Amino acid sequence: MDFGLVLQTDPPAARVVSLMQRAERNGFSHGWTFDSAVLWQEPFVIYSQILAGTQSLTVGPMVTNPGTRTWEVTASAFATLNDMFGNRTICGIGRGDSAMRVAGRKPNTLARISEAMKVIRALGRGEEADLGGGAVVKFPWIRPGAQVPVWMAAYGPKALKMTGEEADGFILQLADLYLTEYMVKTVKDAAAAAGRDPDAVRICVAAPAYVTADDSPEALAHAREQCRWFGGMVGNHVADLVARYGEHTGAVPGELTDYIKSRAGYDYSHHGRSGNPDTQFVPDEIVDRFCVIGPVERHVEKLNALRALGVDQFALYAMHDAREAVIDAYGEQVIPALGAR
Repeated sequence: MDFGLVLQTDPPAARVVSLMQRAERNGFSHGWTFDSAVLWQEPFVIYSQILAGTQSLTVGPMVTNPGTRTWEVTASAFATLNDMFGNRTICGIGRGDSAMRVAGRKPNTLARISEAMKVIRALGRGEEADLGGGAVVKFPWIRPGAQVPVWMAAYGPKALKMTGEEADGFILQLADLYLTEYMVKTVKDAAAAAGRDPDAVRICVAAPAYVTADDSPEALAHAREQCRWFGGMVGNHVADLVARYGEHTGAVPGELTDYIKSRAGYDYSHHGRSGNPDTQFVPDEIVDRFCVIGPVERHVEKLNALRALGVDQFALYAMHDAREAVIDAYGEQVIPALGAR
């Protein structure tokens, strides 16, 4: 199993770079960041510093979207970094929940994501891509062997199907075992139905991880409060799914929809942060299911279970009060126990 670290690009950028360097020293293979131009600093600028300050870490957004940048600009940013540092970037892409809504726009459609994935991947390889309106372009400066893997974030049935059919990898932003099994199977089945090798679609589970000294009620209660924000973030996507498919249609598992019934609203100024006041509706059960919290042995147990379900990478969100501690605990105890690739 590979391991990734997910951060927000809060200033100072040097702090983000330092945490990514710490992650690499501890055996992490990937460094991911949020990408929302209004809420945080520009990630691609910071990626150049991360890549310059590390040896092998692969970096990219979790996730970018096809609406805040034109696709050839996104592809050029990835390709430029790869030209400078080797093929060490990865494109996570999705609808743009925070990035689009904060800017007063609606999240992107699946059709737009599909078109963008094709363009970004092709241009990043040095191939021609159709930008629409008869404009077919190609980067003349791409070196042979360049590539930009495109992994798609998804929850709903149509998005999961498209991920299996088109994406190089699947990003699932929760660590619930039941839902992981259900969604990974949906993606792999779609890949097989499209004539693709299901095993070629990489699977990344992304969720907060908080390591406690013991499993006392006090320690677990603190960990839950530090990670409760995540259920609220996931709840934004679930609310969209309920609005589209209905609450009890069978299109979306009840395990994913039931907990948002008391959701009142959401202020993006607190997005992805511990102590988010809009996430108090998230029950402890959901925190425990969606996140990975507790002593080291609980982390190893849950990650082994996720690996058995076909998960290739666990990317841990470290938006809490113990970022260095969780990176070090994973490097010293969890990653060796899982045997990172």
